[in-house]
Amino acid sequence: MNGKVCLISGASRGLGRALAMEFGKQGARLVINSRASSEKQLKEVERQLQAGKVEVLSVVGDVSKRADVERLAAEALARFGRVDILINNASALGPTPMPYLIDTPIDDFEQVLRTNTTGPFMLTRSLVGQMIARGSGSIINVSSDAGITGYATWGAYGVSKAALDQLTRTWAAELEDTGVRVNSVDPGDMDTQMKRASDPEGNGSGWAPPDKVTPVFVYLASDASAHISGQRLLAQEFMERS
Repeated sequence: MNGKVCLISGASRGLGRALAMEFGKQGARLVINSRASSEKQLKEVERQLQAGKVEVLSVVGDVSKRADVERLAAEALARFGRVDILINNASALGPTPMPYLIDTPIDDFEQVLRTNTTGPFMLTRSLVGQMIARGSGSIINVSSDAGITGYATWGAYGVSKAALDQLTRTWAAELEDTGVRVNSVDPGDMDTQMKRASDPEGNGSGWAPPDKVTPVFVYLASDASAHISGQRLLAQEFMERS
């Protein structure tokens, strides 16, 4: 990672924060992002990274909004001149307790898709051109098993993640032979605020700490995975094999 520039959306807490800490430790220069409602937590992550001598830029913005995505990409490129690694981590769960589809307000359904699917599309579209121009880049989309299996009450979130996996495969097909690779990672059950909101009565004893699932992201961002694109990797299986 030494010297590479990595942009991580949704980096104020949970997996995004863990990824920022790990990539900073690995020597990457970072652009971290969150919505305005999490600005205080984002600034704290930035402070901790700076204390570790990591070069970091924090940008507040909502990835579901085109203007915010374009500003995020522009500020990243203005600061560092390039983005080598993009991790589309920001996600929206939708209303909690999570409703059945028949009870899901249309506006909430659309907002989940804008954050979880359209947002990664827009951010990738804003940054992939400079990757193609250099002939290298790694884009990693954070998926979920809810995109594979239909779970009651997980409708909007599951649909968004299924679409994100297909978006991953399509980008990979279209970027074949450019040196830019696109993959998705299912991190599995993690002990995060989002997981607790989605499953308030769940037994968290088996949920992985977010910092334990970062190795697969480091692998996909590194040159060791230059031959891998269009794949969906399971973070916790990767961790067990490592």
